[in-house]
Amino acid sequence: MSTGIVVRHARTCATEPCTCKPSYRAEVYDRRSGKKIRKTFHNFTEAKGWRHDAASALSKGTLSQPTKTTLRDTAEVWLDGAGAGTIRAKTGHSYKPSVIRSYDQGLRDHVLPKLGYMKLHELHRRDLQELADEMLSRGLDPSTIRNAIAPVRCIYRRAVSRGEIAVNPTSGLELAAPQGVRDRIASPQEAAELIEALVERDRALWATAFYSGLRAGEIQGLRWEDVDFSGGVIRVERAYDPKAGEFVEPKSKKGRRSVPIPAILRGFLLEHQMRQGRRDGLVFGRDAEHPFTGSNVWRRAHTAWKRMNAKRAKNELEPIEPISLHEARHTFASLMIAAGVNAKALLTYMGHSSITITYDRYGHLMPGNEEEAAGLLDAYLVGQARASEGQ
Repeated sequence: MSTGIVVRHARTCATEPCTCKPSYRAEVYDRRSGKKIRKTFHNFTEAKGWRHDAASALSKGTLSQPTKTTLRDTAEVWLDGAGAGTIRAKTGHSYKPSVIRSYDQGLRDHVLPKLGYMKLHELHRRDLQELADEMLSRGLDPSTIRNAIAPVRCIYRRAVSRGEIAVNPTSGLELAAPQGVRDRIASPQEAAELIEALVERDRALWATAFYSGLRAGEIQGLRWEDVDFSGGVIRVERAYDPKAGEFVEPKSKKGRRSVPIPAILRGFLLEHQMRQGRRDGLVFGRDAEHPFTGSNVWRRAHTAWKRMNAKRAKNELEPIEPISLHEARHTFASLMIAAGVNAKALLTYMGHSSITITYDRYGHLMPGNEEEAAGLLDAYLVGQARASEGQ
């Protein structure tokens, strides 16, 4: 057995051979305090790993004596700090109110009822893995599980950096992959008919979702000064958080971006501006300062599309499925891909933080299945052959 690791058998265990499931207590000596720092594990590998990390942290002066603070207490402090802006994300930016609400809910609904009583330094990866597995066995969506674990990762990342613990128990967790449910995507003809069926005041709003790909909150926060008709772009500078009731920065650093205005959207926006009679303030607000209410916009749209489908039924036409503002954003992405826009440009227009997100979400729409790939290669080779013959 390695120095600094003690095997702890049950009192009823026979000496030889072992008849229990022993635990392993690892310890390191802190010269500054003159005390030993100990932690017990279920298996030898975890104990050895912790002792190695703890010894390294002690030598760097980044490990302190464990406290009696529980995960629940630490979570409360972390949420308060994140809300006040004193605790920030890895990027150095403040957490968005929507992210803090999501983390708060995930902790209170799933993590703290099960593990909140445990001291911060006592929580092991095994405990979190068992929680994740138990949530999955109850039929919870993998995305829900990942969202519940996400704030725990943030809490422990901070605790490690502050020397409060040596090992991050969230490292190496095996979490189920999200199911990847596909959102509704409208065809170009469907998008045009859905917009046409709306009341006049809402057409430009939905056209902005279909033909610029802005998020609902970004549409709510859009100002006329952000719409550059001469430059042909919409500058996304902010968004509106309806639950917090305030304007916030875009969802990510790359959320601040410029999106091209296609001719079809330009027409809708100019007509909307003329009808509105002003060139400043919110583009789609109840007035120049107050954003529209999402539920009201959806209610009017749903009513209009219900009337449209009633007329289509009389003409023996198939109904057109309603769509949400979020799904209209996905429609924009599909239209851009169909038009030949490359993934890098699409990443920029959608405001994604990485190309991985773009591929994960829209890769199935991009050229590249077997038939398309073969066709593209054939076309390229034919073109090269013709070029060679012409030389």
